[in-house]
Amino acid sequence: MFSNTLNIILFGETGVGKSSVINLMAGSLVAEVSSDSAGCTMNSTDYEITIGSRKITIWDTVGLEEPEMGVNGYYLAIAQAHRLIQKLRQAGGVDLLLFCIRGNRITSTTQSNYRLFYEILCDKQVPVALVITNLENENRMEDWWTRHESILKKYGLKSAGHACVTCLTDKVAKMQESSDAIRRLLSQHDNQGRYTMPPDPWFVRLRQYLESLVSTNSGSLPGKNLPRLLAKRCGLDAETAQRVAAQLRGY
Repeated sequence: MFSNTLNIILFGETGVGKSSVINLMAGSLVAEVSSDSAGCTMNSTDYEITIGSRKITIWDTVGLEEPEMGVNGYYLAIAQAHRLIQKLRQAGGVDLLLFCIRGNRITSTTQSNYRLFYEILCDKQVPVALVITNLENENRMEDWWTRHESILKKYGLKSAGHACVTCLTDKVAKMQESSDAIRRLLSQHDNQGRYTMPPDPWFVRLRQYLESLVSTNSGSLPGKNLPRLLAKRCGLDAETAQRVAAQLRGY
């Protein structure tokens, strides 16, 4: 199973080590590690790396930090979601989801992120693989998976592969093992099932899910002023804001 290109969304909470995972894939420093420590939900940074003759495009995307969000966080999230969808459309779609999680415990936020990207953004049409970080204290990192695979399934986190890694640069042997695990995982996937859909309904479906996460205590969402707010807070031009607002009202 091999193809010359691969489009990947790498997602997870801030601080989980996504930038370091990109560096493991590349085998060099291409992503600033500090960039993994801040950002709003759905904010994405693009990277292109080459492994052998294979060109890999990665959208390093911030996931949910809490199972609920406020109105302000919601607007920032849909602004970033709109930009991400435009990028995915221009690139022809997405081939693989890499869900980056810490090797400690599964939370409601972990489950919400899985659903946001796998079920909502990609309609269960894109394989999702897990990258488990912070495993430097494991004698054998793969043992983590042996102990936790059934727990992940219990929480509904099905995967099409995994890599158990550490990103600590002073753990030389485990860093090499981690890099090998990531590259081996990528070699198991190709672009034959690349997923895409028209951008407006794609955005509407994602927006519906994000709206369901807005805390009832954080204020109400707008009605007639929606086009203006989409233009102001999401950076949409007036025509696009009107079109998207019309679709949102129609669901």
